[in-house]
Order: sequence, then C-alpha cells, then structure tokens
Amino acid sequence: MNIRFPKPLAQGDVIAITAPSSGIPAPLYPHLDQAIDALRKRGYLVIEGECLRQHYKSASATRQQRASELMRLLTEPDIAAVMPPWGGELAMELLPLLGFRALENVPAKWFSGFSDLSTLHLPLTTKAGWATLHGPNLMQLGSSDIDAVTAAIWDVLTLQPGTRFSQSASRHHQSKDTDSSAGSDAGPSLEDETSWKRLDGSKSDLKLSGRLIGGCLDTISRLAGTAFGNVPRFVEASGTDGTLLYLENAEMTPCNLARALLGLRLNGWFDGVSGVLIGRNAGPESAQSDDLSYIDALQSVLGDVHCPVIYDMDIGHVPPQLSLVNGALAEVELRDGHGTVVQQLEDSRPKYSSRKLRHSLW
Repeated sequence: MNIRFPKPLAQGDVIAITAPSSGIPAPLYPHLDQAIDALRKRGYLVIEGECLRQHYKSASATRQQRASELMRLLTEPDIAAVMPPWGGELAMELLPLLGFRALENVPAKWFSGFSDLSTLHLPLTTKAGWATLHGPNLMQLGSSDIDAVTAAIWDVLTLQPGTRFSQSASRHHQSKDTDSSAGSDAGPSLEDETSWKRLDGSKSDLKLSGRLIGGCLDTISRLAGTAFGNVPRFVEASGTDGTLLYLENAEMTPCNLARALLGLRLNGWFDGVSGVLIGRNAGPESAQSDDLSYIDALQSVLGDVHCPVIYDMDIGHVPPQLSLVNGALAEVELRDGHGTVVQQLEDSRPKYSSRKLRHSLW
C-alpha cells in the first residue's frame, strides 16, 4: 500500500461540495453560502453537487445518488478537492457502492471533514491509498472569527509535499456542554483550559511517532472486521514507520464507548501501534456516580495496552481541533499538559510481501 498525497491547493483550483451523508436544510442555506463565500474569497472556484441542499430519509439523497455523485467528483481531473459541509449518520451506506479499485488508479485529491466523514476517510486511505484530512468541516470555516487551531486546515491543504508542519495544542477549548451550531457567524466560545493527559497518569514528557490513521469512533468502529476497516493491515504496511491510531467519541455513553473500544481491540486495532491518541469526549457522562465513567471506559480497555495513550487531545467534536492527515508521518510530543503534532506529507513505500497481501482481508 502506497499512501498518495494530493497536490497542494492553489488559487484558481476547483473545490466541489457534496453531502455524502446529511444534507443541508433550507434554514441553514445562509450559513452554507457563508462558508462557500469564504472559499471564493481565498481564490477557489466552487461547484455544488445535487446531493447538498436537500434532505431524504436522514441523508441528502438516496445511497445510489450520493455514491454516484461522490465517485464522479473524486475522479473528475479538474476538481482539486471535495469538501462536504459536515457529517451525518449514513455514510456507511455508500461503501459497497464506491469503486475503490478505480480510486487506486487516479490521482488523490483532498477530501476533508470529520464525524461521519471518517467512515469514508478510513477506507479511502487503507484501501485506495489516498491521504485524507480529518479536521474542521466546511460549515465551520465560514465563521467571521476562526481560531488559529481551526484555521490551520488551510496551511495543511496548501502544504508542499515533503514539508513538515507543526500544530500546537489549543490553549482553551469549548465547554462540552456548550451548544455549537454548525455555521454560526462567530466561531465557538473557547473558555475551558486545554490539557492533554496520559492515561497511565504519568507526568513525564512523551514523544511518539508513526503514520496517522483514525477518526470518529462512533462510525469507524462499525467497520472493524470488514474490508473497509482493515486497520491491522495498515499497521503492518506502515512497518518501521509505526502507526498512531487516533479516535474520538461523539455521542456514546461510557458503556457504549467501552464496547466500541473492546470491539476494536478484539479485531486487533491496537496491536503493534506506536501510540493511541484520544480526542476530547463529546459524549454524555454517567448518570450516576457509581456507574462506569468515561475515564473508567478508557482504562478498562486501554489501561493495559502495550503503547502510550494520550487523551483529551484537540481531536473531534469539542472544538477546536487539529487537522490530521490520514497516512501522514507524524510526531507527537507531550510536555506539561501541552502538546504538539508535527506532520510530514511524505509518500510511503510498501513494507509487506505479495504473499501477505493475498492473505489479507482486502
């Protein structure tokens, strides 16, 4: 498996917008227009797909329409990036309908976002070999006041191949209980102090490195054990580079979170990884003090894994969040609760034999 990185975006490039999961309802059209206008102000040309400004059975359109439009936009040579407005619930429906073999044979282009979009990012990277960007959704990029961590997505999208790019932890983040409506005219209110933590409780400095892979645990955990979620093979292919697996919880209760993590562990997702990176928890906490808590859930499944685990990182549904490129070489450093992530968009090389490939799930 080679990881192929898209060309950096430049002024005049075409960005396509489609909703492979949830569409945009009419009351939010002004916020979508604001986000599109922000793209145009950066010098990009914008085209809209038909699967965008509509709603059909908890998605933007039928699964066939969404898959067909997404494939067309991903393979159209004149389109430089595909930026869905946000995630949703049903991106998983598209996976059997997408031509991953065809995508292996066309140049990679930027495909960005998070939440349910992770359902598409993961197999695009592990099956088609595309580097994909887990970071702010388009609907978060039209705000009049974007914090530096969120705005860094533009630095990543325009990064020259082989360049190292450093992002620091936020100083403050939004409270988990604050309502952050997508497309708000102003950015999120960042008031709570950010502190990245080690799950083992150690206060010592920590450095990790490896190729990034991961996403929203609520969605990608459903792919474990399928051809669309073969993370163990990605780990094997990363070889001596190592692998950094990042995950974040959007809506799961502690018990559901523990079950999802256990499912990944039973499917070998944590075997051989260099480190596990956990984003801030956006899910509900336990209803009673003697119930399993969020930290209990992490400890019960990840407390004895062979690699370091960092949690409360700037990843996921509690803004702001880092822009992480699936497939990129990354170095993560943690010191006194503050951390940095340095990424390099460098093509990988196969590190497994054809014999191993024939016996994989792919």
